[in-house]
Amino acid sequence: MSDSRNILFLQSSSELYGSGKIFLQVLRVYQEEGFQPVVVLTNAGPIQRLLEKEGIPVYVQNLGILRRKYLSPWGLFNRAQKNLQAFNFLTKLHQTYQFEFVYSNTLAVVIGAYWANKKKIPHTWHIHEILLGPKPLVWWLSKMLDSTTPHPIAVSKSVGNHWQSKLKKAKLNVIYNGIPYAPFLNAKPALREELGLSPDQILIGMVGRINPGKGQGFFLEMAQELISKYPQLHFVLVGDPFPGYEPILDELLQKIQNEGIGQQVSYLGFRDDIPEIMASLDIFVLPSTLPDSFPTVILEAMAAGKPIVATQSGGAIEMVEEGKTGFLIPIGDVNQGVVVLSQLIEGKDLREKLGKEGQNRVLKEFSLEAFKKNIKNHLWQQLKRN
Repeated sequence: MSDSRNILFLQSSSELYGSGKIFLQVLRVYQEEGFQPVVVLTNAGPIQRLLEKEGIPVYVQNLGILRRKYLSPWGLFNRAQKNLQAFNFLTKLHQTYQFEFVYSNTLAVVIGAYWANKKKIPHTWHIHEILLGPKPLVWWLSKMLDSTTPHPIAVSKSVGNHWQSKLKKAKLNVIYNGIPYAPFLNAKPALREELGLSPDQILIGMVGRINPGKGQGFFLEMAQELISKYPQLHFVLVGDPFPGYEPILDELLQKIQNEGIGQQVSYLGFRDDIPEIMASLDIFVLPSTLPDSFPTVILEAMAAGKPIVATQSGGAIEMVEEGKTGFLIPIGDVNQGVVVLSQLIEGKDLREKLGKEGQNRVLKEFSLEAFKKNIKNHLWQQLKRN
């Protein structure tokens, strides 16, 4: 039996991409409020190593994370087995820590809500997703939210509007993400030297986990069109695939080779020097082809003072001010993407103006201080209700 006020944190991966970075910020807030986080990750990785160095209890247990690849009879059977194992694991963990509250990050982590409900422990769900289908899955998750989580957190109005319309009981709280921006304000542009680029070359990049919705293929289509028009361009892709999505990476690399653009396009894989990469870019692109809830990577690019080109997809619409901090293009519209990118390629002054406006906007509208205050208020409100 523990005398500490323990909170169970459940996270869908151990990687330091957007949702993982926000997970850590929430954990810090709870620590500042006097709670002891106990973390369960579905796999080993950077978050595990970071928290272990700080002496925070971290456990690795397959949590039966929901992914599109499991949406088949056999896949769902597999997930049911993993969730049962996770349920038993959390029950044993509870005997040691006597959790006061459960925090689940992303809707891919289902077991936390179910387990907390069975154990009659307050639970919150931090929703980063806009799921358009399949309809049975959306219906089931909506029922889970209604029955287990009175006040989930949505990372954007787009996410909130999407799910609230499907809920009968739960009331969503929109809390915009915020991160520490200092590393992006002071980073040095080391990537240009690494790639051997000359001063007159323009570097355009995207950062994102490789999966069916991030739009790496769309990015390469725009790159191919632009390279034929502007030979001084260089493009970079940063990010590795989710386990099981390695064939998407193989297709991307094959496309680069087949189109003969390997000299102008670099695939960098996973990188932990994102501030330095952002500092090196002239233009940042996030070409999501499925709704992207509130991409943390756009916050990073804006903090680095880079103009943004993003698709009209989810939270990006709330982040990017059209023509003022960047441009929003229709999903999959290569022609429009080429048009707005050409404006930025040809207009150095425009790039600098939009980048500066974006930097001002992110520091004012999406501050870490506001995020921490809102998360703290949400935590105490949930505990007072129970």
